[in-house]
Amino acid sequence: MKSVPGSRIIAAVRNPAKAQDLAERGVVVREADYARPETLARAFEGVEKLILISSSEVNGRLPLHRAVIDAAKQAGVSLLAYTSMLHADSSTAQLAIEHRQTEEAIAASVILRNGWYTENHLYALPAALEHGAFVGSAKYGRFSSAARKDYAAAAAAVLTKGSHAGEIYELAADQAFTLAELAAEVSRQSGKPVVYNDLPEQDYAKLLVDFGLPADLAALLADADAAASRGALFDDGGVLSTLIGRPSIPMKELVALALRA
Repeated sequence: MKSVPGSRIIAAVRNPAKAQDLAERGVVVREADYARPETLARAFEGVEKLILISSSEVNGRLPLHRAVIDAAKQAGVSLLAYTSMLHADSSTAQLAIEHRQTEEAIAASVILRNGWYTENHLYALPAALEHGAFVGSAKYGRFSSAARKDYAAAAAAVLTKGSHAGEIYELAADQAFTLAELAAEVSRQSGKPVVYNDLPEQDYAKLLVDFGLPADLAALLADADAAASRGALFDDGGVLSTLIGRPSIPMKELVALALRA
């Protein structure tokens, strides 16, 4: 709401009751459930620009995304932006498949190809501190991971500044890191010994299942790590910082925040 008044922003959410904090700040809150297309037409009434946040559904995103795309067309939305995946058009990661298919469905709009979220890595921070290790299957692959705050700033810039129709943005942090470097930074800041243990892809997927993740999601995450070992989640183009008008937040700062949480 730094760019436009809250009254000009519509937050389309599954459960409006959980967005009362936005409503209290003047944002218009409307119900919109990707899985219930009848809610989308009402939610998009009067909307000029819309950002489609990719669904968290595993191996079932495309029908949900199509429902939003169809509703946006019917509502006369002039600009549709989509949060895709870094290098979705060429990525070998299985996660990229439905992102690529969604891009093809909205090729005339704006594609925000987000890199990995640094927060994804830091979800494992408590376990890493307890057991003294991060685990994965990325080998020496470099992640150009950025903070959710940075990707959100990029989305806001696209929706509020200038004309971006037809553009594709590869969004990645200014500084990339390996999981070994992440472990070393956590160790340095916490004062506890933390290393990175690399596992074969299938072993890592099994470990994630043992931690309670559904098997299909565990397989996708392990596959993404393996793809990262081949460079799928690295980018040094500097597009993100250019778009948001400042450097991306360094990994070490996000580690510090996570350790204080």
